[in-house]
Amino acid sequence: MNHFFAMHSRMKYINRWALMRNTSSENISEHSNDVAAIAHALAVIKNVRYGGRLNCERAAFLGLYHDMPEIITGDMPTPVKYHSKDLRQAFAEVENMASERLLSMLPEDMKDYYRDAFFPEKEDEYLWKIIKAADKISALIKCIQEEKAGNKEFVKAFESTKKAIEEMAMPECEDFLRDFIPSFYLSLDEQNV
Repeated sequence: MNHFFAMHSRMKYINRWALMRNTSSENISEHSNDVAAIAHALAVIKNVRYGGRLNCERAAFLGLYHDMPEIITGDMPTPVKYHSKDLRQAFAEVENMASERLLSMLPEDMKDYYRDAFFPEKEDEYLWKIIKAADKISALIKCIQEEKAGNKEFVKAFESTKKAIEEMAMPECEDFLRDFIPSFYLSLDEQNV
């Protein structure tokens, strides 16, 4: 038996933002879907507006699986995960072990097709930068949604996340923020014009 996709389906049980009060819970399955869609869009923007030659579908693929090791590790809150270099390094080792464990759940003839989703290859370096940016944009959207629901718990997270995105200095991110983020502040009726 191969357990990879049964494990993948468990992403819906791992909630994000554990240290914060949420008006609406978000799991890593929902988050990974958002990251995949945003990463695809960022790659498209890079290609059509800035002369990139990125594989947009690969960006979506990497985004879809980027948090799958958290099925085993759980979602480590950012303040804990990045508290110190030693803690970050220890957590990276745990993530690597979880990634190896997940890959072991695939048939041998399929492993090579999934390996780079867990262990980045040099040729995908910029795509992983796109995934990191998409991950941050997804977090920014969560902050907006929580604030719209009246939850002030996410105000500082919004500020620090927006700053982190800006510091990435990626024109495709700037375009996404300008072209798509304002719509998240609108109601369904306002969006459906």
